Amino acid sequence: MLVETLQDFAIKYSDQIVRKATGGNEQAFSKLMSLWYKRIYNFSYKYFLNHDTAMDVTQKTFISVHKSIRKLKDVNSFKPWLYRIALNKCHEEERRMKRRKWFSLFSANEDSQQGGLWLEPPAEGPFYNPDKSVDDKELEELVLECLSELPEEQRILIIMKEYEGLKFREIAVVLNISESTAKSRLYYGLKAMKLILEKKNFTYYGF
Repeated sequence: MLVETLQDFAIKYSDQIVRKATGGNEQAFSKLMSLWYKRIYNFSYKYFLNHDTAMDVTQKTFISVHKSIRKLKDVNSFKPWLYRIALNKCHEEERRMKRRKWFSLFSANEDSQQGGLWLEPPAEGPFYNPDKSVDDKELEELVLECLSELPEEQRILIIMKEYEGLKFREIAVVLNISESTAKSRLYYGLKAMKLILEKKNFTYYGF
């Protein structure tokens, strides 16, 4: 879609917006949020395969970004910095979900607003392309379900590289590993993914 193409172009050349946001420009931060909200939602959704959880994680990610962006020294590092925050929030949410499971907590919204701050998501919403056919959506959901069976270190590599389009050097920064380690994990992750799909009598050529 043309809108998505323009958004990707804007993201690629968003250094000036990031620079203004690090200087405290709220309008620039809102623009950044508009550009990246859908990407971070989709990343979070692929991690949890749950819309509500992905929305919570995305919201918490941008709350954290809002609080910390003035500390960002290098505007060129914004993308891996953003994904590192998103991944940390995924881990935090995962731990919180485990605690709720063990202790049967019922306060589902206990910390959803993070001290009262609530950032409005972009008007267009953070959802997948509505023009996709039903078959495409079902296929994508099946692949994501298979992806969830992988060890996290492999699953995260596939999500970041194959879905989010991060470069190996960016992934290395996000995960604090070497580029060679990132490449190795991706290789074994894709290999394991194909085996899982084959066990389900399904051949997928998307990777």
